[in-house]
Amino acid sequence: MRILERQSVIIWGLAMALGGWTAEQAEPAKTVEMNVLPGLQFSEVRFAVKPGEKVRLVLNNTDDMNHNLLITRPGTRERVVEMAGKLGESGPAAGYVPNTADILWTIPLTAPGRSRTLIFNAPDEEGIYPYVCTYPGHGNVMFGAMYVSSSGEMPELSEDKHIPEIRRQHSMAERRDHPYTPVAPYHYRVFIDGASPAAIAVALPNDIAYCWDAGTCYLRFAWHGAFLDNTDLWKGKGNAESKVVGDIFFRSETGFPISVANKTPGEIVYKGYRMKNRYPEFHYQVDGIDIFELIHETPERTSLIRMFRIPEVSVPVEFRTSPGEGVVYSASAGVWKENVLHLSPQESRSFAITMMKADKK
Repeated sequence: MRILERQSVIIWGLAMALGGWTAEQAEPAKTVEMNVLPGLQFSEVRFAVKPGEKVRLVLNNTDDMNHNLLITRPGTRERVVEMAGKLGESGPAAGYVPNTADILWTIPLTAPGRSRTLIFNAPDEEGIYPYVCTYPGHGNVMFGAMYVSSSGEMPELSEDKHIPEIRRQHSMAERRDHPYTPVAPYHYRVFIDGASPAAIAVALPNDIAYCWDAGTCYLRFAWHGAFLDNTDLWKGKGNAESKVVGDIFFRSETGFPISVANKTPGEIVYKGYRMKNRYPEFHYQVDGIDIFELIHETPERTSLIRMFRIPEVSVPVEFRTSPGEGVVYSASAGVWKENVLHLSPQESRSFAITMMKADKK
């Protein structure tokens, strides 16, 4: 069990304006303990308070990476996440907290093994107040809802549109063997052999999975069969390594595969991902040009289809492969010349690459 070091964080300014409190007030506060589960999820995905009620919110970072927690005005979570994503180089100094009145209260970035406490008075106005982690890549999946209501009522979990979709289907109560019974597609941020510490492992339907590396911005490997052995992770070892259980049929030998204007890629920047029907669409930039990549399963258990969007490209694009990667490539557009797919600017704006396991000779 990770030992948490506790700190207190009391945000006065806006909290006082909305009914903040002073140390002299002795009435007890409603306490909400918030841990971090594997898969970028808050342990408490929602909670209810009464208007004006004093709340003591404790964030225990039981994960292996930094997290913050921002409580926002109703209906503003996605806008706040978008603003945080645009902080760029100023993001770390700002704790990935944008300067906006949409944010009511903040628990700053909290390191692994640390704990911070926020005490505030709930708004007097009833409504659904989202909370979210705005650390890069987290905001579209790591969020929840504070219900401010005199009745304390909340909708059925399965019908609650203010929480992540995966949480409408599973309770995610903390357990040692697994935090919930997963239904593909789902994903974890993992430490795994063959990728950087920023790896994301995704389980797809049809018993197929892949590892996408946010540190290098490309698909590292793919496998079929069982997903991952996360036994050490579920036992509380924050830096535990996940192990592939199935059979790997693709492993990149090319490295970053996309070149723009037929030149060697220069600056490659990871911009995060967003969920599209529970599938992560990765967003990255090559020399300032936005690229979006969405990966789906196919009916075959040993193939993937990678859907690319480069919406603002005005020059030719190449998609490079290498012999010996274990798959046969095909494309929805462009012309193959040996191991390189050549795409015109128009074709580059939306194209798909299918990767099917090669027959062994």
